[in-house]
Amino acid sequence: MSRAPSPLAELEQALAAWPAGALRVAVSGGLDSTALLHALAALPAARARGLAAIHVDHGLHPHSAEWAARVAAQARALDVPLRVQRVQVDPDAGLGIEGAARAARHAAFADALHGGEILVAAHHADDQAETVLLRLLRAAGPEGLRGMRALRPFASGWLARPWLGVPRAAIRDWAQARQLDWIEDPSNADPRFERNHLRLAVMPQLAARWPHAATALARSAALLDAVAMRDAHAMAAELARRRGADPAVLDATGLAALDAAHRGALLRHWLLELGLPPPDARALAELGRRLAAPRADAATVVRWPGAELRLWRGALYAMAPLPPAPRGWSLDWDGRQPLSLPGGSSLRFDGAIAALPLRVAPRAGGERIVLSPRRPSQSIKHALQSLGVPPWRRARAPLLWHGDALWAVGDWLLSPPLRDWLDAHGARLAWTASTPQDPSPVHGALARLPGGYAPG
Repeated sequence: MSRAPSPLAELEQALAAWPAGALRVAVSGGLDSTALLHALAALPAARARGLAAIHVDHGLHPHSAEWAARVAAQARALDVPLRVQRVQVDPDAGLGIEGAARAARHAAFADALHGGEILVAAHHADDQAETVLLRLLRAAGPEGLRGMRALRPFASGWLARPWLGVPRAAIRDWAQARQLDWIEDPSNADPRFERNHLRLAVMPQLAARWPHAATALARSAALLDAVAMRDAHAMAAELARRRGADPAVLDATGLAALDAAHRGALLRHWLLELGLPPPDARALAELGRRLAAPRADAATVVRWPGAELRLWRGALYAMAPLPPAPRGWSLDWDGRQPLSLPGGSSLRFDGAIAALPLRVAPRAGGERIVLSPRRPSQSIKHALQSLGVPPWRRARAPLLWHGDALWAVGDWLLSPPLRDWLDAHGARLAWTASTPQDPSPVHGALARLPGGYAPG
């Protein structure tokens, strides 16, 4: 029987292979991260790289502030600088309490990380085995079954997991031999959480029959990771053929002809590149059905926690979930200062201008605008359709009224009086969308046209 890898030896080997950058160890106060903090603090090479620690206080347990104080005391004893990040976990985000806490934690880590820094996490072989089993149960493809990666880009730096080949038992033995003190989070014993159920009920049964089950699953993930790295090059080349200037928009032509496995792998690779969670099996199956029978006149939306795909006019748009467009608001604006709108977007005039009495409001339906003095008014819906503006962008476009006359729709449709006024002042109207993951292939191109767009 081979001996379990030494946590310290594995850490030293990984440290030598990491890119340059200061080290930031994620410390929850539990067994694994406490051991990792002490192990890194014991390595001069880690201290030479500006070793510091980050603790995230989720505020979910009544003793969470006490836990943060205990972590701070350990960091002081080791002479390791510590940053405590307190976060708000949104239980209504549609991710479940585990997923919401994870999202808040990752956001806090990303906020704390600066360019090129390396966040070091204490995930080990048993964590990897549980991850692989969970993803198998969710019908993940090869990209998902590669499990957690030992080193990957994260935020403005890197995320490193040096102990993916080290069993939990070896870390516990190492910590106990050094009489380390750690926090036992009672939520880790709650079998209602999926990962806890695997760890408490499933993995012990597997280990009773196959003692090295966790190590074997972790090893399989490592082998699949090598295969995935090779396949990623092929996927990147295919994606390059299917998308244009906007990385969040994919040409959907031909996706329906791909077999389900190929299509799923391509979409997972694309979404992971965009920093969005990959779709589950239900979402992939639904998208396959929609691709096979597309609706020519309306957008199709396929949603799963943390992301959504919108299919419209042969293009597939990936984005974070869009909230409903705000309704029932109206704002007066003289144009001299940028105007923040409900929903997070904003309007501004670029250039030196005089005050202009305007009213800004959302679409109510049925509005018409004059775009040429030689032609009758057009419906906003048809004018925006002719520009190729997706329906979800149309719903969020602000209307600018001068008295009873509609002068503009966002910065896409400008009436002749507004164009004349802008030309006279050497100015231009700009509407900034609320989020970069609300893409529209026409928005940037139209905004660059002098004076906005006016068909006809």
